Amino acid sequence: MGLLDGKKILITGVLTDASLAFGVAKLAQEQGAEIVLTGAGRGLRLTRRIARKLPTEPDVHEFDVTESGHADELRATLEQKWGRLDGALHAIGFAPEACLGDDFMGATWDDVKVAVEISAYSLKVLADATAPLMADGGSIVGLTFDATVAWPAYNWMGVAKAALESTNRYLARELGPRGIRCNLVAAGPIRTLAAKSIPGFAKFEDVWDDKAPLGWDVDDSTAVAETTCALLSDWFRATTGSMIHVDGGYHSVGA
Repeated sequence: MGLLDGKKILITGVLTDASLAFGVAKLAQEQGAEIVLTGAGRGLRLTRRIARKLPTEPDVHEFDVTESGHADELRATLEQKWGRLDGALHAIGFAPEACLGDDFMGATWDDVKVAVEISAYSLKVLADATAPLMADGGSIVGLTFDATVAWPAYNWMGVAKAALESTNRYLARELGPRGIRCNLVAAGPIRTLAAKSIPGFAKFEDVWDDKAPLGWDVDDSTAVAETTCALLSDWFRATTGSMIHVDGGYHSVGA
């Protein structure tokens, strides 16, 4: 019996087979879940291509968090397909180039608002699309990179992630009475397409394994997928508004 037997789960953010969301999608299927993937813009074609690499090829639907009406359309599609939803994964994030790198002061509001809308407000948009289908309760899980501290080069993406973490807490407060849990997984650095777009990402790689008490492999996202699937299951039925670190313990130690 799988941890997610019978669960209907929506998964965003699958762009390559190195994506954290791909690892979640694969493990969710192996644990008995039925899944649907979403993609947006030029990434939609990539998502459809990568979907074929999963144990069972799932449906892929368009969901652009910046497009008015997409949440309603996605909800209607899922309601017609399944009639209900048990869980959703938020793995959506983007920041313009000016928001990353060595110059925190160089980004304009036009740059920053894009990062905040796509990386933080999108969690609320995902909840708009999915929470009405969770009549018997459910689980919304997001992926983040711990924004309680400042990181080299992460800059305004870190600010957007801090907004994501706050949004998660408010959604947990709002949706908890309906039995819907909202949590985040703060993953350590993994060599994904998104990570490669961050200038100076190698700085994280160089120090993480040495400092993390449990060690850390930047090429292995298995632990992230396992924790995420556990949160999507019924095993964390009394946990909401939380951020669970899956980083080898790096966050817990000083110099």
